[in-house]
Amino acid sequence: MTSEIAPGTAIRGGMELPALRENIELRTSDGLTLVGELAMPLDRPPVATLVTLHPLPTAGGFMDSHILRKAAARLPALADIAVLRFNTRGTSSPRGTSDGSFGDGVDERADVAAAMAFVAERGLPHPWLLGWSFGTELSIKYGLEHAIDGAILLSPPLHRATDAELAAWAHATVPLVVLVPEFDDYLRPVEASERFAVAPATRLIAVEGGKHLWVGEKQTSRVLNEIVAAVNPAAAPLPEVWQG
Repeated sequence: MTSEIAPGTAIRGGMELPALRENIELRTSDGLTLVGELAMPLDRPPVATLVTLHPLPTAGGFMDSHILRKAAARLPALADIAVLRFNTRGTSSPRGTSDGSFGDGVDERADVAAAMAFVAERGLPHPWLLGWSFGTELSIKYGLEHAIDGAILLSPPLHRATDAELAAWAHATVPLVVLVPEFDDYLRPVEASERFAVAPATRLIAVEGGKHLWVGEKQTSRVLNEIVAAVNPAAAPLPEVWQG
């Protein structure tokens, strides 16, 4: 939904609120070009930045996976947050296809570094990593290599991230916020609390009724509100109606 939105319209689904949207490219240290988009508040500077890391590309994850797309569609306008989305190596979306091929979470270390270099070059403020599923693995493994204000994990499967990599967050000076769906396919709240116990400062949020893919407006709104509560609490809770 890209046409002018009337004040009083309920904010739902794929509604795209006003923002500055720029197609961007990231350059990796191993010579690849990754395609993406930067969404910025329309008429004011952002107060913080989300660097989003999408779900598993071999299972259909990409920069347009719905929570990340809706974050970019809503949060610049509602919470003054810049949202950077991109396709990791070998991943395709309507924006295009990034160079290279899937690296099983190993080669993607350079993709995360390229995104963070872009953030630094643009002077984007207060970057947070926002990983979903496979993207949480990248956040855990590589997030502490970069100057971030924190990391938010959605539906972490903990398939590739090791206990040692999790334990490194025990010494982090930035927050780690973890949203675990009650009915997740891979890691549910009880097991998550056990696995994340090695990083005791983790803020683990068990989301009642949630599932791995966060389908439906109720779950979307819950996730976006938790993101904003962490990144720009002054803007929480998010409005449910567009005021114009």
